[in-house]
Amino acid sequence: MDLADPDGVASYAAGVRASGRTLDLVIDNAGIMGTPETRTARGWELQLATNHLGHFSLVNRLWPALADRARVVSVSSSGHYYSPMRWDDPWFESGYEKWLAYGQSKTANVLFALALDARGGDRGIHAYSLHPGAILTNLGKHLTADDVAALMEPDADGHVAIPEFKTPEQGAATAAWAATSPLLEDRGGCYLVDCEVAPWAEDDEAGGNDSGGVKRYALDPDEAERLWAWSAGLTGVDAFG
Repeated sequence: MDLADPDGVASYAAGVRASGRTLDLVIDNAGIMGTPETRTARGWELQLATNHLGHFSLVNRLWPALADRARVVSVSSSGHYYSPMRWDDPWFESGYEKWLAYGQSKTANVLFALALDARGGDRGIHAYSLHPGAILTNLGKHLTADDVAALMEPDADGHVAIPEFKTPEQGAATAAWAATSPLLEDRGGCYLVDCEVAPWAEDDEAGGNDSGGVKRYALDPDEAERLWAWSAGLTGVDAFG
């Protein structure tokens, strides 16, 4: 399944529903990062189309197959620090910046979980978002040597964007915890880091180094509802509409 292809997402979801399977867990883990400027067949910027809209469409289409008390886990990133939703220019028609595009898509992952959790309460279905940490996978295949050097360059306070890397197993731990821990039963919609509910970030503005927290704009209920309505309009899919 290509998450950037709405028809492919629809076909995959239809196959799952037709199988009669009941889903207890959905982990939205796929994603791309720092890609060159690329547009989908519908003209959507590729990172937002893949990381958010593909998952939005997939989960909404799979909703009838989810069991009561199921969980949906949205793998975001501290990359959400780069940018809130850019409502004035979400498709970067005035000029592309790959890190802002990535950041916007990761903010969308957090807002999506918040909005979905608000809709699942009558069935006991919860949604969570999280930062898995920096992991050495092929997610960084589009990064140049200059990109990597910039990420590892200390700022004026001696902090670097990526202080350390995790193993794949360590990187999967918070998603697995989100999917299974009874400690989160009454904490739906929250953002997780290192198998803990994350605190607020040190400041509310975009930018800055990862403080282990979540930006307030990424857990803004009004922003979550605005994103849901916008995404439903674009994809033509809304399990609750």
